[in-house]
Amino acid sequence: MSSKTKNLTIEPVWVWGLPFTPMTLAETVSTVSALIERGLPSFFITANMHYAMLTEENPDLQQINARAAFLVADGAPLVWAARRRPVRLPERVAGSDLMFALCDLAARKRYRMFFAGGSPGVAEEAAHQLTARYPGLQVVGLAAPSFRELSAEDYDKLRAQISTVQPHILILAATMPHGERWLSAHFEDLGVPVGVNLGASIDFVAGRINRAPRWMQKTGLEWAFRLMLEPRRLFSRYARNARFLFGRVLHDLCQHSTGPEVLEPTTPPNLSSSQRQPR
Repeated sequence: MSSKTKNLTIEPVWVWGLPFTPMTLAETVSTVSALIERGLPSFFITANMHYAMLTEENPDLQQINARAAFLVADGAPLVWAARRRPVRLPERVAGSDLMFALCDLAARKRYRMFFAGGSPGVAEEAAHQLTARYPGLQVVGLAAPSFRELSAEDYDKLRAQISTVQPHILILAATMPHGERWLSAHFEDLGVPVGVNLGASIDFVAGRINRAPRWMQKTGLEWAFRLMLEPRRLFSRYARNARFLFGRVLHDLCQHSTGPEVLEPTTPPNLSSSQRQPR
């Protein structure tokens, strides 16, 4: 078995209802490359604490998580919580870091990329910045659809645009869980080897939103920086996240103090081996 695909065959690490594959950023990129070489349509999820809360509130997301090739943890609290599990998560795989890492991979291996989502003009500016940074990078398509209100006619146009250029990697810039739902519903129809929703990462690349200093990223305080920049938009969301975090931490502490931890399922519902393991 290739070292690039072995990570998809190990048991997931369950944290707060999400089945994570314990991978570093570098291992994630290698796995994406393996999926591209396999050539079958797939998507994966970068899940943060907000997505964990959404999964708890929306049962349909459990099936979407099961259809994904893998999930990686884009949130320091998730990595910290995994320290009480028999197998830990090695590090946070931030979508903003993954954006650059995937572009570096694509430039080196001549993979074609397609950016979809964000405000009009953002994908264009991000593509300009990235192609300047990574010589040889092929951004073969740009689109700015609204994944919340995408009509059948608009979808047909987007699908035709994607089909014409045949990208290897499709990166969405959509809010959670709209991007994940859209990918799960359409990834087989689109036929792209790898799709992922990286949310605001395109905005970071384009310079529309400033990212937190590195020390805040490493200490799990990136949320505080973003809240400072966008208090009106993010306060309600982060307040809900805080309540969810408090509840999950309290639950974990109670389990730890009362006896052996009751582990979550090792296999997501309705998950076949063909969905998790590259052929």
